[in-house]
Amino acid sequence: MRAETAEQPAPLRSGYTTGSCATATCLAAARLLLVGEASDAVEIVLPKGKQVHMRLEFCRPFADGAEAGTIKDAGDDPDVTHGALVFSRVRLTPETGVQFVAGPGVGTVTRPGLVLNVGEPAINPVPRKMISEHLLRLADQAGYAGGFEVTLCVEGGEALALKTMNPRLGILGGLSILGTSGIVRPFSCAAYIASIHQGIDVAKTNGYLHIAACTGNASEDTMRRVYDLPEIALIEMGDFVGAVLKHLRKVPVDKLSICGGFGKISKLAAGHMDLHSRHSSIDLPQLAEWAATLGADATLQHAIREANTSQQALAMASAAGIALGDEVCRHARAFALSVVPTQVHVEVFAIDRQGGIVGQAGVNE
Repeated sequence: MRAETAEQPAPLRSGYTTGSCATATCLAAARLLLVGEASDAVEIVLPKGKQVHMRLEFCRPFADGAEAGTIKDAGDDPDVTHGALVFSRVRLTPETGVQFVAGPGVGTVTRPGLVLNVGEPAINPVPRKMISEHLLRLADQAGYAGGFEVTLCVEGGEALALKTMNPRLGILGGLSILGTSGIVRPFSCAAYIASIHQGIDVAKTNGYLHIAACTGNASEDTMRRVYDLPEIALIEMGDFVGAVLKHLRKVPVDKLSICGGFGKISKLAAGHMDLHSRHSSIDLPQLAEWAATLGADATLQHAIREANTSQQALAMASAAGIALGDEVCRHARAFALSVVPTQVHVEVFAIDRQGGIVGQAGVNE
């Protein structure tokens, strides 16, 4: 468990990607094989040229090769792999180049649509390039003319992967080895956004042209109930509706259903791309104005502006026969349509905390 957050604000600490961890452990294991040097730390070079020092938990012979491990440090980012043991097993081969194998805790691609082919270990291109460059540079320095077989592993990775989108993306058996810069930037949420993009890519590649972007479990359940959509067509977007809308410019589908709680949909209606409370807030005066266009009197408008929550505002409007939920969904749909390509049909659903639909727009149009 991480230490409690300090009461006084402090700069957030960056960490390292699983790709950086894998590179460091591969380099250490290969160095033990080629130079006979067992290290307790190694220096690696990140994609943009920065050199970093990474500590190792172990570096030792293993079977007909060597293995090395490090503890993944994600800094202050809420990364599911923070604190996990990432380790590599390296074997020398007569064939030149680097061969990659998914070891325990690392997944395998089982569906088309990702940057990796079906059957490949879930080790993304940048980590593959980092590992290959470091190993080939070491081989050159050591005068070694052969190649390497690299098996990447994450302790407990199969269980950790269940907390990610990997199973839905068709990456089975463990985690993905990720990273584009080598650095995890706190709360950048880059990995989450990347998984949203991958989810859309996989759905379309597998022939699903109607997808539902959902903010959470309740909205997913609603979309299953309304459309009986399979898992692959359900995109867990969380608060990142912008990641969905912008990616559809590159990978358009025929139909997009957006579903979320009334409060989050009201933020989308106000033109927000990030629905998290850190980045956007519910605009109660705006809700009051929309209610006014539907016939809300001055008393109700005032009550909505003074409401404690959006749910309370919705309840007061509903009690007065004002279809505020539908109006909010209409504005949310209009904003979404301003972002996605014209060929994408968009519909929006707002739900209450029990998953009941309290507003919709664009349905059956």
